[in-house]
Amino acid sequence: MEVEDIRPEGWACTYLISNEGKAVLIDPVWDYIAHYRKILSERSLELAACMATHTHADHITACFSLSKQNNIPFYMWKDTASLGVTDYVDESTKLTIAGVEYAFHHVPGHTQDSVIIEIDGHIFTGDFLFNGDAGVGRDDLPSGRLTEHWTSIQSLSALPDDVLVCSGHEPPGTELQSLGWNRMHNPILAMSSYDEFEQWQKKTAEKLGSVSKIKTALPANLFAEVPEEIPWLSQ
Repeated sequence: MEVEDIRPEGWACTYLISNEGKAVLIDPVWDYIAHYRKILSERSLELAACMATHTHADHITACFSLSKQNNIPFYMWKDTASLGVTDYVDESTKLTIAGVEYAFHHVPGHTQDSVIIEIDGHIFTGDFLFNGDAGVGRDDLPSGRLTEHWTSIQSLSALPDDVLVCSGHEPPGTELQSLGWNRMHNPILAMSSYDEFEQWQKKTAEKLGSVSKIKTALPANLFAEVPEEIPWLSQ
């Protein structure tokens, strides 16, 4: 089994899990479908499924397009509002795809449908948890809930130190770290009170400001429709 972040640019990570000549994409971005197809072709990989860790607000997911074009499953949390999903998961779901076992942990907070996708040695955390000083994703966007995010963070105690945190956003070239490393270096995991977390989130939201792509990306992801005009691609 191989796991690789195959984004061609930007901060939004897309993970390719390959084994036995087949592949799964986690959090693919619509802008880069041609890039993914090229990689799959070059490596003689058959795309078997795609998954989203949550409903994205900062880019259009490629999951519903890839699912339809390739007649493959698109997996998301069972209570997601996103359309285009073909197969829903909950915490009892255990999938085996091309010899790789997938489990799912509901971690609402950044969004209500946020999940951790777990395979052997790796957790795909979306925007629920980042590596190191980046902390976690913001909770001031649609369906975000501070108290639920804080509660979900406590559930990480059930996961072992040695799993690699494959998050949804990292600076290009970032070396991913283990959950144990993050327990020592991620400021959120060192916090002992909700008040600390609330203040950190407030300062982070003020620093980041508005999400420029949300008015296009979020409706596209909710209704599984790629708009005729995508502002950031027509500039």
